[in-house]
Amino acid sequence: MDFKENYLRAIYSNNPEWVPTTGEAVITVYPPVCERPSAAGKDSFGCKWLWEEDAHGGTFPGHDDFIITDISKWKEQLILPDVNAYDWSAAREKAKQIDRDKYLVGGFIEMGIFERIYLLMGIEEALIAYYTDEEEMCELAAAIADYKIAFLKKYHEEVKLDILWYGDDWGTQQNLFISPEKWRKIIKPHTKRIYDCAKSLGIIINQHSCGKIESILGDMIEMGADCWNPCQPCNDLAGLKKKYGSEICFIGGVDSQFVLDNPKAGTAEVIAEVKRRIDDMALPNGGYIIGPSHSVPYDPDKLEAMNQTIREYGRAIYKSN
Repeated sequence: MDFKENYLRAIYSNNPEWVPTTGEAVITVYPPVCERPSAAGKDSFGCKWLWEEDAHGGTFPGHDDFIITDISKWKEQLILPDVNAYDWSAAREKAKQIDRDKYLVGGFIEMGIFERIYLLMGIEEALIAYYTDEEEMCELAAAIADYKIAFLKKYHEEVKLDILWYGDDWGTQQNLFISPEKWRKIIKPHTKRIYDCAKSLGIIINQHSCGKIESILGDMIEMGADCWNPCQPCNDLAGLKKKYGSEICFIGGVDSQFVLDNPKAGTAEVIAEVKRRIDDMALPNGGYIIGPSHSVPYDPDKLEAMNQTIREYGRAIYKSN
């Protein structure tokens, strides 16, 4: 069995031969839009980003100069990018070079409806507006979804996607940013429209959402998500696997915060963590693709311990059951 077939079997809980890793069968063709700049500056929507010089470095949203300063005037203040104005030539060329018999062609759309709204407004104003200006927030969410759908259609026209990593962080480590009821009323209907578009194009949906979002995982399944990443362990991953079984594929799960990026944890803890996740998530017949619960630079010895354990234990688990 090749990597692609095994990966698809894992997604659909159809008896893979081994537990695949997150990137072993997917080659991502990135689109020509800047949702998050790699240096201080502005993204394609005009939102301001600053640079954080810490251990890993990276950009983060600015604290002022927002696009939408009055939710009642968002239609006047927001100008969405033109999907036809992007230069798709590099993406087309990369897609042509991929052997589709061996690999899935992956797409990447980040800053979904929830994240784009707070980038446009500022996190404080956005969180308040969900409760004080629900109608306007619903309309704004619909407009952003319309853009995402138009963008996805153009993306697929140019690249012919097999699977889509769609990012929208809905949770903190304690709970959702907003109540499940508000999420279901404002974010869910328009995210489902994006899912429906992907499904109509035959694209597998890999929903990225950090944080503790277990209260809405059932909603994601109902909407049509095929996969969820990065499965942070602040969620009851073993319990979610038991509850939802083969209804969704869990991707990630290996604890980044307390194991991989914890200087007090060594390779023994990494090995134990990998085995635990495989035991909890991969049985009985798939539905799990393993990887870190966050992608940041890690100690090379810990990475080697993780990868070696995945190679060995990730194959042995299905042979012994």
